[in-house]
Amino acid sequence: MTDNRVVLVTGASSGIGYATALAFARRGLNVVGTARDAARLQGLADAIKPLPGKFLPVAADVRDEGDMNRAAQRAVEEFGRLDIIIANAGLGQRGAMIDADWADLSTLIHTNIDGVMLTLKAGVPHLRQNKSGHIVLVSSIVFNLVSPYAATYAATKAFVSSLARSLRFELKPYNIRVTDLRVGRTATGFDDNRLGEGKRKSSGRLPVMSAEQVADGIVRVTLDKPQDTVALRWIDRLIVLGNRLFPNWIGSLAARQYK
Repeated sequence: MTDNRVVLVTGASSGIGYATALAFARRGLNVVGTARDAARLQGLADAIKPLPGKFLPVAADVRDEGDMNRAAQRAVEEFGRLDIIIANAGLGQRGAMIDADWADLSTLIHTNIDGVMLTLKAGVPHLRQNKSGHIVLVSSIVFNLVSPYAATYAATKAFVSSLARSLRFELKPYNIRVTDLRVGRTATGFDDNRLGEGKRKSSGRLPVMSAEQVADGIVRVTLDKPQDTVALRWIDRLIVLGNRLFPNWIGSLAARQYK
């Protein structure tokens, strides 16, 4: 079964983005996947070939306005439209903020904040032309967490979740839905790619879900059961609630985990 809708997925060369591109293609949607690594995108293209949906790889850096404008334009040129945006590309960072290299902090901020905004500025005008669409901003359950030694990363996700809530009102007149997806611990290369002191593995105390589970959740909240704010597991919802009710206690636990 095919579906003529078109979805743009950033950070599609690995992890959640890779799994999400596959999940949408299985449902018959046409997928435009962006990442900096063209070779890994070609691997995704090969994996999608047997599936009902078509795939367009676009080598692009979410921090580059020209790259993202080109990606959105190529989606429209190839498939005639753009309907769904999954702003997934992101990085982690660990270590005391004052001691961190500014180059790491700058890369984190430009990727997790500028990258989301440039993706939206490139793609949303095409959704507005359709007078319909859906945006998923991939945030984290740490968005409201008192998070020593991961403070800057948590702050970038606080920005993403805040942006989602505000955009929901801005884009409602165009029938565009905005989902704030708060992702918990996931088995990807995130830990290995984390900046700063981040290559040490996180504590194993919290359960880990697969990238495929997250991808299935993204597909579900866009195609099957649209929702505005989503945490996929009960443990993730409990963590978000716990930080709202007991922030200092949660912060002390986070300090021991992240240091």
